[in-house]
Parts: sequence; C-alpha cells; structure tokens
Amino acid sequence: MARIGVFICHCGENIGATVDCAQVAQASAAIPGVVHSIDYKYFCSDPGQNLIREAVKEKKLTGVVVAACSPRMHEPTFRRACADAGLNPFLCEMANIREHCSWVHEKGDLATRKAIDLVRVLVEKVKRNTPLFPIKVPVTKTALVLGGGIAGIQASLDIANAGHKVILVEKEPSIGGHMAQLSETFPTLDCSQCILTPRMVEVAQHPNITLMTYSELISLEGFIGNFKAKIRKKASYVDEKLCTGCGLCTQKCPAKKIPNEFNAGLGTRTAIYVPFPQAVPNKLVIDRPNCLFFQRGKGCKLCEKVCPTGAICFEQEERIIEVEVGAVVVATGFNILDATAFPEYGYGKYADVIDGLKFERLASASGPTLGVMQRPSDGKIPETVVFIACAGSRDPAKGRDYCSKICCMYTAKHAMLYKHKVHHGKAYVFYMDIRAGGKMYEEFVRRAIEEDDVQYIRGRVSRIYERDGKLIVKGADTLLGARAVEIEADMVVLATAGVANCGSEELAQKLHISYDPYHFYAEAHPKLRPVETNTAGIFLAGACQSPKDIPDSVSQASGAASKVTILFSQDELTREPVIAVVNRTAPPVYSTCVGCFLCQTVCPYQAIEKEDILTRDGKLIKTVAKINPGLCQGCGTCVSLCRSKSIDLQGFSNEQVFAEIQALASRRETHVGV
Repeated sequence: MARIGVFICHCGENIGATVDCAQVAQASAAIPGVVHSIDYKYFCSDPGQNLIREAVKEKKLTGVVVAACSPRMHEPTFRRACADAGLNPFLCEMANIREHCSWVHEKGDLATRKAIDLVRVLVEKVKRNTPLFPIKVPVTKTALVLGGGIAGIQASLDIANAGHKVILVEKEPSIGGHMAQLSETFPTLDCSQCILTPRMVEVAQHPNITLMTYSELISLEGFIGNFKAKIRKKASYVDEKLCTGCGLCTQKCPAKKIPNEFNAGLGTRTAIYVPFPQAVPNKLVIDRPNCLFFQRGKGCKLCEKVCPTGAICFEQEERIIEVEVGAVVVATGFNILDATAFPEYGYGKYADVIDGLKFERLASASGPTLGVMQRPSDGKIPETVVFIACAGSRDPAKGRDYCSKICCMYTAKHAMLYKHKVHHGKAYVFYMDIRAGGKMYEEFVRRAIEEDDVQYIRGRVSRIYERDGKLIVKGADTLLGARAVEIEADMVVLATAGVANCGSEELAQKLHISYDPYHFYAEAHPKLRPVETNTAGIFLAGACQSPKDIPDSVSQASGAASKVTILFSQDELTREPVIAVVNRTAPPVYSTCVGCFLCQTVCPYQAIEKEDILTRDGKLIKTVAKINPGLCQGCGTCVSLCRSKSIDLQGFSNEQVFAEIQALASRRETHVGV
C-alpha cells in the first residue's frame, strides 16, 4: 500500500507570493495514498531537508513528492535527502510549481488549483515508481583532443599534467592554430609566438601526450568512458622518424609558386614544405596535388635525391588508427568569413583591400615582408590605412546576426601596430560601437585613440572604389549627424566575422553533438554546463563553440580539462538509470519485440543493437532489439516509435504516464474553499 509524503515549498516569495502553499498542502493530504503533507518556506535548506528525512523514517513513506522549483536545480538535493533516510532516491519526484505555475500566472485561486493538479499528477506517478539503481560503466582513462590550437594545447597539457594519457589530433601538419599566425596579442601586445611556442614544444615532449598531426577523425562510436575512435593519419610522404627538418629539400623543389596558407595567401611556398619556422613537429610534408612527381606520375623526385637522411618516401600511404578513449575534447577552432562576401568593399578586386589575418602576417616578423609594413599591390609603405570593424558580424544582410567578440579588440591592435611601424601614417577605424568586455580591454582601446592618435569614426562604410591609385572609402560619421566621410586610403583592412570551420557540421554528426544555426557547437547549458555537450563525455573548448579571444579559449580549455579529470578520477562511472528498456518475459518468447528495428534507425545515440533469442539447443527463435545502457541517454525516441509497445523508459513508463493523464482527466476538487 502506497504511503506518499508531500512537501510544498514556498521558495521564499517565488512560489508563496502567487500560490497558497498551505492550501496546496491541505488539499494534497486528501489525495488517496498521501499520509503526510506539509508546507515550509525553504525545503532546500538544511532544516527543510531534515523535515523530509524525519518524515520518511517516522511515517514509513514509500514515496515522496516535493512541490518546489525546477527539478534541474534541486532534484539531486531532495533525492539525496531521501536516500539518507533509507528510501530509494528514484521514489522521490518533484512537481515544478515555480516555473510551471507561480512564474507564469497571477496570484489567485487558479494558480493554487493548478499547483494542486501538478502535485496530484506526481503523486499518481510516484505510486507506480519502482526502485532504480545507478548504472556503472568502466572508464578508459585516455582523452582524445581534437584540434591543436591554443585551446587544444591547453586542454591537452592540463589533462596530461593530471597524470592521464592524451591523444591530440590536428588536421594541419603543425599545431598552433590561428594563434601561431598572429603578430602580437591584445591587451598586452606581447609576441604571440613567444608565448605560444613553449607550449607547443611542451606538448610534443610531454610523456603523456601522443601528438598526431596531419590527421583527422573518421568516426567515433561508443559512450562516455568507452569511446572508440578511428583516426586517419594522412600520408606526408616523409618519414617523420628520419626527417630532421633541415629544409634542404625545399631549396631544390621546382614547384615554388604555391600560395602560402600560413601567410593567408601572401607569398608562396614549395610543394614540400614546413608550415612555419617554429612548427611543431618541425617535419616536412609533401603537398601531393602540387607535387610535380604526383602530377606526372614520374620524374622530378629532386627532394628525394638531396635528402641527406633518406626521409622522402613517395610510396607512403595513409593509415587508419583505432584508439579507445574515455572522453573527447572538441577544440577545432574557427575561421574567418571569406571577405568576397563584401563586393561593396572591393575585396578580391583590389589587392590592397585585405582581411585582418593578412594584416597580421604583414605585421609579423615571420611574415612575407619580415614585419615591414608594405601594401600587397606594389610593396610601398601605406601612408593611410582604413580599418573597418564589423565586416559581416552583427549584419543580418550577410546572414550573421551575432557579434564576433574579438574584432573590436584586434582592430584597435592592428591600428596600434600600424602606427608603431609607420609613425607618420594615418589610421582610421570605422565602427558601429566598441565592445571591449575584458580585463584592461577598454583601457587598450582608449590607448589606441589617445596615445597612438588613431581616429575612430562611428559609422558604416558604404562603398570602396579606386581613383588615381588610391582607395576611396566612402562612409558616414553618425556622431556628427550622419555627415558623409570620404577618405583616400593606401590600404583597407576588414575585420571579418569569425565563423565556424568548414566541415564543422559533418564533424558534429560524427560526434553526435548539437550545433547552432551558424554551425558553432552547442553547449548543454549556457550557464550551468558551458563546456559540456548533450552527449555525455564530449566537451567543448575554445572558438568552436563561438568566437572567443585567447584568454577565454584558454579558460574554457582548462574548464573542459577539469571535467575530463573529474571523469577520470574514478575507475567506474555512475550514471542515472533513466534509460530505455526492452520488454522481457519468460522463455521461449522472451520479448514482445517483433524485430522491426525502427527504433534502431531513429536512435540518435546508436544505443540499440540486435540480439538473437535462441532455444536451449541453440536454435534461433527470433532477433530482437537490445539497448546498451552505457550509450542510452533516455531521450525516449524509441519509445514513441515502437510499433509493438515493447520499449519503456525507466521512470517514465507507459503506465506512469497514463496514470498522470488519468489524474488530470478525472480530477476531483479536493482542496478546501473552492
């Protein structure tokens, strides 16, 4: 016989100001099966939890309903209190009378009636609850980090320094990401390579980190603590063990006019190359599509002839490597919007209209001009440079409503770098408004304006065209009443929007994680779970989630690493048993499942397998569905589509759901005074 306890929380005034909690408690006491019903101001407090513990013991309760706030906030709190009193925690349910009642209704009888109905529904459910027990799965204490930018580097080092193995996968020949391309970093203007390179070297030398560059993820299967990843190691046609990075082969390679990707297309490289001087690993790679030997199928091989260590291997093939990992950190970074999306700015038409990444390479000592500020068209020093912020960001017309966050700051940095290199030059910045939301960021922008004499113009640029060898920038100054502005510039720099990487959608589908309309990866909760995804065991770090600066990327990477180390701190993972189960009966039928496997085709977590039901002498009776408890996330999709109604969700069975509906359909007015 059910003995249910009902506990109505006032939640201060959040509930009590709208709902008559005492009346709800009085009415709940009259619901069949309820033997104890009280209200209290704060049940989440220690005294409130003690009231629940004492009631469970004294009244010998078989179930508990707490009517309070969101279960997301306090369900673990109340279930723990019940467990302390000896009651199975899954015999405790929460009726949400805050978000579902008091916060969406005015004070009055109707709000109180609804609260009583919500309690009645949960009482009927908890009557049919059965004790559930946490699922335990073993944990493979190796982490897979996807992406070798600053976020991936930081996450890898933090996990490795905690004593766990890390496999760092980077699709490019070297780690470093976009940070390696930067000249200096805001707001301190310290050399990007000076602070990044030691970390890159530390990753390569760390005994707990396996570095796999020029590689990419093919597939990921399994579940938290027990993932199986397939990684494609692309053929570099150079034996990494023999290559010393001497670079002699690059001097002899006849294919010399290939655009240099690291320099954002400024300058050229050879078909066999190392991405940049500080590359880690400092190993040569042959660019097969541009290699004369692979183009012709014969001849050339000059690199092989001059290599002093015999490291060149044209017969090398790509390899598929399978690894078992317990957690995945996605740190694949971002890209910048292709500036050809702005025909009004003349990008691609005029050589001296460039994006911010090209400007970084022009300003860098390792760039194509060795740090000398020269415009791309003729190599002359630009006397006047116009910087245009929000090029594609916060622009519905370009399909991106969001702020790219970093543009205001790196535009101020670019203007300062230009003034430091060309002291007599003039720098103009067209902006919508300044968003400098980090420590010392506002001061950095003020420094550009006040100390470096950068002229900020609040307004949009409508058009850029060429006249007499000059770029004519036409815009408006909205601070001066939308006065038309026309500037003759030698170079224009566009602060283009930060966008998701090409292929991010495909990778998300391999990982079974969500992404937003802009193809940035979605976190499980923007406030409470900012580094987690909805797929347990997969975490986010850096600008793959949204545009971020270096400090935020590093912070989030360390946050993701801490989640991984928490996961790896135990040999077995305990998780809630709210999962789908296939109906089981006695042999020889053993299951009502008819084997249509529609459930398998729709399961987003690939948790449903096939199981053969055999007789004692080994003859096949039928093949039915079987749910892997480690993979199942309890979404219930299979339950809704099962044709034979053979699948139930533990804690939300058909019987429980129908009982809740019936409680509403046949409710009686049990509360006093209505």
